[in-house]
Amino acid sequence: MSSESKQILTTDGIPLEVSLKKAERKNKIKAFLLVAPLLLFLLITYIFPIGDMLMRSVDDKMVTQMLPKTFESMETWDGKELPPEEVFEAFYLDYKKLIEEKTFGKLSTQLNYTKNGFKSILKKLQRKMKKFEEGNYKEQIMAVHPRWENVEYWRAIKRRAPAYTSSKYLKGMDMYVNEEGKIVNVAEDRRVHRILWIRTLEVAFFVTLLCFLMAYPIAHLLATLPMKYSNLLMICVLLPFWTSLLVRTASWMILLQQQGIVNDFFVMTGLVADDARPEMMYNKTGTYVAMTQILLPFMVLPLYSVMKTISPSLMRAGKSLGGTPFIAFWKVYFPLTIPGIGAGCLLVFILAIGYYITPALVGGASGTLISNQIAFHMKSTLDWSFASAMGLMLLTGVLAIYWIYNKLVGVDNIKLG
Repeated sequence: MSSESKQILTTDGIPLEVSLKKAERKNKIKAFLLVAPLLLFLLITYIFPIGDMLMRSVDDKMVTQMLPKTFESMETWDGKELPPEEVFEAFYLDYKKLIEEKTFGKLSTQLNYTKNGFKSILKKLQRKMKKFEEGNYKEQIMAVHPRWENVEYWRAIKRRAPAYTSSKYLKGMDMYVNEEGKIVNVAEDRRVHRILWIRTLEVAFFVTLLCFLMAYPIAHLLATLPMKYSNLLMICVLLPFWTSLLVRTASWMILLQQQGIVNDFFVMTGLVADDARPEMMYNKTGTYVAMTQILLPFMVLPLYSVMKTISPSLMRAGKSLGGTPFIAFWKVYFPLTIPGIGAGCLLVFILAIGYYITPALVGGASGTLISNQIAFHMKSTLDWSFASAMGLMLLTGVLAIYWIYNKLVGVDNIKLG
């Protein structure tokens, strides 16, 4: 009998191949069920919110849904002159319906994002519409306020016709689409977001640099001291984690003010005169000091975990081969700590880019970062679509930095412990 015609059976009489596939399938199901809670957690806390942010940043259907007749009548309007009577009548009917439904406030807010001045003229129109007569809506609406005679306001309404738009991303870079459909820069005195992006990168870079310069000797000391002393110092490094971030920031506000302890120490030691105390609050100086102290442990821990694995005999070997202490350190010890340096710098830089509480409390106007602007639009202006767009731009920037780091150094070289 040939081997092809004879199957190997299990004790249950099932072909061995079928039994193995069945067992493998059960193992895959078990493995999936084990990771299912984590997958569900990631979907709920990361994937869905990021997807919602993406949709909010490009979704522009609100105005289209509130003014359906207006946009339908504007399809044949070329936008060169004031729209015809049909457009004014359609706008009147749409706006009247919004007033009856008490949702006209949302329209004025959305259109005011497109062009300043809409909120006031829509409020005035809402009050005057009660006295409107039937027909001849164009003249009646233009008589409410001179801005209704300005064709740019009607063009602004027409620009909100597409259901999806990239205008929020352009606004985040101080650009917009003009009446001719070209992407142009806003007026120079209104370019605030580019300054915030540059300032955010600048603060994150210098905070990372300061953390590295301070953390490297601390981590080296922890790695070379005897265990009983290094453990005590490690508690001091971890101590800030046991205190609320808000409390630590408030403490720096007390320490750095002009009548605070730091300035008192400078005056007492004669470094500065009493009437020339330096301002270290509500500027970049306070932001650098507070953020460096708060983020310092995130640099110390990766460096310490790498330095602890480096044998002291390597430095002794370098010195015995004729190298000076500095040469032995630079040629032998320092290259071995690069994985820890990369991990610490990447961690601190990414955390610093998205920092929010400390710059808001300590930095003042000159220390405001892009994260503070996102929070402002989320809480004050309620322009969630613009806040979502800037949040995604920030996320994209972080991913770009991570990608560049992976290309230059390699993520595989990161060591956090």
